[in-house]
Amino acid sequence: MCDQDNFEKDRQEYEARGLVTRKQFGMMLGAGVAMMLPQVANAVAVTEAEVNVKTPDGTADCYFVHPSTGTAAGVLVWPDIFGLRPAFRQMGKRLAESGYAVLVVNPFYRTKKAPTAENGGATPIPQVMPLMQGLTKDVTVQITDAKAFVGWLDQQPSVAKNRKIGTQGYCMGGFEAFRTAGAVPDRIGAVATFHGAALVTNMPNSPHLEAAKSHAQFLIAIAESDDKTSPNDKNVLKETLAKANLSAEIEVYPAMHGWCPPDTTVYNMEQAEKAWGRLLALYGKALA
Repeated sequence: MCDQDNFEKDRQEYEARGLVTRKQFGMMLGAGVAMMLPQVANAVAVTEAEVNVKTPDGTADCYFVHPSTGTAAGVLVWPDIFGLRPAFRQMGKRLAESGYAVLVVNPFYRTKKAPTAENGGATPIPQVMPLMQGLTKDVTVQITDAKAFVGWLDQQPSVAKNRKIGTQGYCMGGFEAFRTAGAVPDRIGAVATFHGAALVTNMPNSPHLEAAKSHAQFLIAIAESDDKTSPNDKNVLKETLAKANLSAEIEVYPAMHGWCPPDTTVYNMEQAEKAWGRLLALYGKALA
């Protein structure tokens, strides 16, 4: 998952498959790869802003984007280890154009304002690993942040109070999304994770056990490389959520860890678009 050795192996395997070369990837970054995301059909006009969200530990710098008129179901987006950056702003805007009020957070606000990764998704893992370790050593901060961000969304006039909120996470954002579902079970209606890290652990407060306390519907998209490393995780997730009578779509995608954000070295457009389509299907059903 989010470690330098595995990430570099993923990049090498991706390149070996002929999907993208290092030179091509460099050209993509130079051209602004986030703009390569397909356009939303029948996109609605949106309003976007950089916002500050008060939490028990300070002020988090975030990006908020929502349809310019009316109200919409809220969505809380947890970025990967590279944090809040142009690629995630573009992903958030695309989701807003699909009809949602989207808050993309900087999970590392206690340590550093965004951008927290010098070269976005191409930043060497060792440079950003300490940021993630600062969050994982204290689970309580993940829970207090989740409550603060969901509470902030509910204060916004653009967020529909009669519709459930969705949350989605990428890489380390996966366990953040799971903990959000457990922290605010009556408000979260849908949870999606993409190449989620450390969703299943042996700890009594493992993210998958916290998620099982919710009333949400789940989409869990697992990277092929992660499944090779932890092949039983998908089975534990299926069994745990089924035991809790929670609906869950769990699938291993033929892609490398980190395949969804368009600025990573292992971005896979075909599989990212498939995951995107499943996300919209989940929200269309669970947040209606």
